[in-house]
Amino acid sequence: MLARRTFLAGAAGLALLPWLPGRARAALSEDTRKALASSGFVYVSPLRSDGSESTCHGEVWFSWQDDKVLLITASDRWKARSMERGLDRARIWVGDHGRWKRVGLKNEDFRKAPSFEARAVRIRDEAVLDRMLADYEKKYPKEIGSWRDKFRAGFASGERVLIGYEPV
Repeated sequence: MLARRTFLAGAAGLALLPWLPGRARAALSEDTRKALASSGFVYVSPLRSDGSESTCHGEVWFSWQDDKVLLITASDRWKARSMERGLDRARIWVGDHGRWKRVGLKNEDFRKAPSFEARAVRIRDEAVLDRMLADYEKKYPKEIGSWRDKFRAGFASGERVLIGYEPV
């Protein structure tokens, strides 16, 4: 089997074996990449098993590293719960279009933003958390002081989940 894996790990094999680390990534448009490099927010909607969007959307802080959108959320929130239930696909829009939902109102402006589909994975590596928080320090300097310790303690206890969304 090892010889077969070595053979399949060539250029043609990468497309056939999506579980291989370092596999070819989905191509994102230049507009999407620019938005990911400069935006303070992404809007995330988990996708149901039939591919339709969840009714839950939300604008969240994020970090764009290693071709993944990284974010941390409470383990009882819909992004984490849907991923843990095996619904690991999501649609992501990039940009700041204000709050999605207010009392009696829905703001759908985010739908005009650059977007892509992604696969969610739980990340348990504290070094990735450290890099994400370093990015948060730069992106959200006024707010991070209230959240940094909560993110670290929640990650350590399992009350918070670090999620990586990789474009597909």
